[in-house]
Amino acid sequence: MPCLVGAVAFFFPRFALFLVFLFSNYLGRAFETNFWPFMGFLFMPCTTLAYAGAMNENHRQLNGLWLVVFILAILIDLGFFSAQGYSGSRGLRGRFVRVDTGGDGGGRKRVRNDAE
Repeated sequence: MPCLVGAVAFFFPRFALFLVFLFSNYLGRAFETNFWPFMGFLFMPCTTLAYAGAMNENHRQLNGLWLVVFILAILIDLGFFSAQGYSGSRGLRGRFVRVDTGGDGGGRKRVRNDAE
């Protein structure tokens, strides 16, 4: 059962966070109020799960391997390991940009970006 929860947490962190909140006291032992788990659910679900794991499994300390897990969770939540940000990094290639055409009112012109 813990392996199933771990797999669900990896692929669907908000769903796993909701299940943990609903069926256990795991988040209640890690956080003093429900405010931070709710904010974590909205903005950083992997980090919230990693912090709860560290507080429950590592005697309420964030060090060692749990610190590494926590930092990786922050990076996952911020999107450092996704390919979505790379697709738009080609600059102005193929886009319309406003250029000064020298007195005819300035229009839109298709320009090529050769600064790669």
